[in-house]
Amino acid sequence: MTGLPPLVHPVLPGTQAPRPAAVLIGLHQASVLFGAQPALRGITLQVHRGDRIALVGANGSGKTTLLRLLNGLQLPTSGQRLLPPGGKAPVTAMLFQRPFLLHFSVRRNLQLALWLAGVPAAERAARVDGALQRVGLQAKAALPARSLSGGQQQRLALARAWAVRPDILFLDEPTASLDPSAKREV
Repeated sequence: MTGLPPLVHPVLPGTQAPRPAAVLIGLHQASVLFGAQPALRGITLQVHRGDRIALVGANGSGKTTLLRLLNGLQLPTSGQRLLPPGGKAPVTAMLFQRPFLLHFSVRRNLQLALWLAGVPAAERAARVDGALQRVGLQAKAALPARSLSGGQQQRLALARAWAVRPDILFLDEPTASLDPSAKREV
């Protein structure tokens, strides 16, 4: 990621400058066009380990496209998506506004995600149990995932993302379509 300007972190009086965190992913002059319509223009940024970044903007302003670009689900029309030195991509997980769940049980949806992420078989059961406990869905483990309420499905999708233990967790309006009770659950 040489040649990109570092992000500036302000140092308050009486404090020490933070140690620079490892760069996980970046974009350099990245643009995305959908036909002739620009969705993103010339975006340059770096995401460091420990960063928490919120994207705020109107509908149609490119927030989802930017998340998909960072996650590698969208290719830039121009510019580059940059990986850390050595080219090893960070482990990522993305929680979409409307989660995609397979026609399996709650438990099996988590197990499959861990298998796809290359988590050793010996670790999977403990990670599944821990993730289900974290989101309060242990009692629903055997139910079909798609039979859950909207808030429970979103919590399952979040548990699936956490279980993978990603370096970067992308959240794309995870509570936008939910009622107030389900929003609190998530």
